[in-house]
Amino acid sequence: MGRDDTAVLRGDLLLQAVEGMERPLFVLDEDWKFAYVNPAGARVLDRSVGDLLGHDVWVEFPEAVGGPFELLYRSVRQTGRAASTEAWFGPLEKWFRADAFLTDAGLVVSYDDVTERRRADDERVAAVAAREEAAAEAADAGRRAEEAGRHLMVLGDISQAMTSTLDSDEAASRFAARVVPLLADWCLVSVVGLDGRRRDVGRAHRDPAMVEDMHRYADARVASNDASAPVLTALRSAAPVVIEQLTDHHLQTMINDAESREALAPLAPSAVATFPLVARGEVFGALTLVNGAERGPHTATELRTAEIASRRAALALDNARLVSLHAQVAERLQMSLLSPPVQPDNLELAVRYRPATQGISIGGDWYDSFLQPDGDTVLVIGDVMGHDIEAAAAMGQIKTLVRAIAFDRQEDPAGVLGRVDHALVGLAVPAMATALVCRIEQDEAERAAGTRRLHWATAGHPDPMLLLPDGRVQDLSAIVGPPLGIGWLEARAGGATALPDGSTLVLFTDGLFERRGLPLDDGRAQVRALLESSDGLTLTELCDRLLAEMLGEGVEDDVAVLAVRVHPGQIERPAEAGPEILPPLLG
Repeated sequence: MGRDDTAVLRGDLLLQAVEGMERPLFVLDEDWKFAYVNPAGARVLDRSVGDLLGHDVWVEFPEAVGGPFELLYRSVRQTGRAASTEAWFGPLEKWFRADAFLTDAGLVVSYDDVTERRRADDERVAAVAAREEAAAEAADAGRRAEEAGRHLMVLGDISQAMTSTLDSDEAASRFAARVVPLLADWCLVSVVGLDGRRRDVGRAHRDPAMVEDMHRYADARVASNDASAPVLTALRSAAPVVIEQLTDHHLQTMINDAESREALAPLAPSAVATFPLVARGEVFGALTLVNGAERGPHTATELRTAEIASRRAALALDNARLVSLHAQVAERLQMSLLSPPVQPDNLELAVRYRPATQGISIGGDWYDSFLQPDGDTVLVIGDVMGHDIEAAAAMGQIKTLVRAIAFDRQEDPAGVLGRVDHALVGLAVPAMATALVCRIEQDEAERAAGTRRLHWATAGHPDPMLLLPDGRVQDLSAIVGPPLGIGWLEARAGGATALPDGSTLVLFTDGLFERRGLPLDDGRAQVRALLESSDGLTLTELCDRLLAEMLGEGVEDDVAVLAVRVHPGQIERPAEAGPEILPPLLG
């Protein structure tokens, strides 16, 4: 027995199923250790539960080695077939009747002290009837224990399956698939979204031939259920609704339209049990269990297990809903901190942001672009250490400082970085970040010649790359200053280069190329190779290809990309670049 199964057997659910059984019962794991003993079982063995749990049965009862009980237990474990024995156990001076069967939880042994019965058997033949009655009772108890074990196992399976996904729809589907057919012939799991609309997201039927009919009915019933229908009643009352025998009157009054009744007809429901899904005091859904005529009403055991399962399902689904909601909020917050790029004259800008796969979808990477009052275009990309709420908050402050200082002073990028660093320290912003600032300039002579100049400076940030019109890629290296936020007192240095028409400037954070076990130079070489082989791609296609081929499905760190394509200035802005977008004062 694995540790997870042992934990389930010792949980509250097992206590509900077998703790109160009068018949003694214990469970042996694969190492022959007691994984569970009910109080009745401990008393019959003249022990306490604490004396036995976790102990080897052959060590605690060495006299059983080689005897009928060992033969029984090993036979059942080897063959998988339930079996019984009745024998004298000398150390306790008792006769025991033992029934054993194998489950996923381990070897379950239920037993009776039959000493008195055996003595009576020796004295009078009439004890045969009593013995047969006791055997029947034992068999019935065994069946009940086995049923309880099956229900216990399905509850554990439900918990594991639902909590291993953060997709609420997938969790609901897993739940429906696991309760059918143990608890019902078919199952529908309904959830109410934030918009108040109800959806049947979990669906399962024991008969594959009836699955399409079930889907047809589930698709129709949301809009056609009357207020008296079990789901709506359970949502209002937060209490289970059980109908042991569905009649034509039920179907006529609970389903408002003929199309839904027609869809339900092939499913031939005869009994229904609906349980609300309640978490944190909120009713946000319901699960519906339906039986056909052959199965009949749900048993008390099925209803008890279904109620427990509904509580577990509600917690798992609510957790998945909260995770999804938090992810949406985080994504919206992140995007609100990232400004849409300007699109000045014949410069085409494209941006991409991809949050890390692990953790909340928000972080410290950012990009920015804006025009200075003289019309020059400023590009910024940076990376605050971390990818959480604190990093995003710091990123918002740093981004605002860079934007304000660069707009106001119109200094070269190195001067901007120096002022930002000084401001971060002076304002006691508790963050450290790398940043790259670029300024694209063009005076009248350069405009006439169809050229532009790029000035850039970096504060600990990866160098940008320039894809030239002939397909060559140039690393724009400059003296790399220390990150922002340390109060660097020395002057920062930058670089300058021409930006010919048809060239593409690419800025990115280290998450694009930095991988565990991969040298940084090799990662940058992969980016360079992709750019060199991107002839003919639009700027959007180029950015998409960078993320797809460099990141694949998983992202180890936040990634931001800012790319600029220089279209010829002597012609109108090409259609592929999209419309020109300028601030209102400069538009």
